[in-house]
Amino acid sequence: MSSVDERPPVWIGHVAMHSLKVNESSEFMQLIGMRLIDSGEEIAVLEMRGGTHLVVTANSKSELIRGDFDLMVDDLDATHASFVELGLEPGGIERGRIHDSFDLREPGGTLITFNSSHVGDLPV
Repeated sequence: MSSVDERPPVWIGHVAMHSLKVNESSEFMQLIGMRLIDSGEEIAVLEMRGGTHLVVTANSKSELIRGDFDLMVDDLDATHASFVELGLEPGGIERGRIHDSFDLREPGGTLITFNSSHVGDLPV
């Protein structure tokens, strides 16, 4: 086994999402597979694959918003089916040239796009 780390030397540490309901958003993110790191009334920190943290903060506006990030999964069709089974009401899968994707609104009001993976053959 090689001792040379072939992964890129940088990655995303944190992404942010504003929520009308921080606690419900945190519970939702845990339901879809994120790991809770810390939470309070105004903030929740959840961990994703690779160590990236999603920081959910309170949004004082009453409007629905689209997330400034998207999420990738290994098997989009299986993920979509599991969300339907959980009663989460994801949108239909759109087949694209680079990604297949669907949208899902989480309980705090943010619309999140889920994409099929485009990870290559090199270590990431």
